[in-house]
Amino acid sequence: MRKVSLGDLFANSYTRKYISRSGLHHAISTAFHAFRLAKQYNVDVDLAVKAAFLHDIGHYTWYRNGEWDFELYKKNDIHAIKGSERAHKLLIKLGEDRENAKEIALAILFHTDSFIPGGNLQLTPLQKVVALADEADEEPGGKHHYKKISAEKAAKLIAKLDKKIEAEYESTTLKQSV
Repeated sequence: MRKVSLGDLFANSYTRKYISRSGLHHAISTAFHAFRLAKQYNVDVDLAVKAAFLHDIGHYTWYRNGEWDFELYKKNDIHAIKGSERAHKLLIKLGEDRENAKEIALAILFHTDSFIPGGNLQLTPLQKVVALADEADEEPGGKHHYKKISAEKAAKLIAKLDKKIEAEYESTTLKQSV
């Protein structure tokens, strides 16, 4: 049973503050990719979608002369480290299962290897799904972070994704009871 929904995360002002730094559109698109990939890789869809939605919650804004500086960001990026901590704290505060919160936080930490010299990691299936979901939405020069979406449309998409997760859980429960 899910303790925290995607809608719960979206409704939280802390989430919205930090997700907006890297793009709400990107967070939602990545979450949809994660749902599809989680089913493909037989990974818990709820954990994958939450991790994908929150994967960039640790972004800082890197500006030079009033303009976003993608190269400065790439050179100094630690968003996965900061995001992992922010997401874990948020999930625990909202009542998420502690083990799930840890798994989600680790998937966020390892969704990119940008902060690791050499960049070679052995990922769990959940971590791989989140990394692949992020890659599926990437655009050259970080343009995926600049796409806009209204709060109303975002709320509708998040509600749709929550329904898909619930349906997947119900389907899994039915299969197990047969």
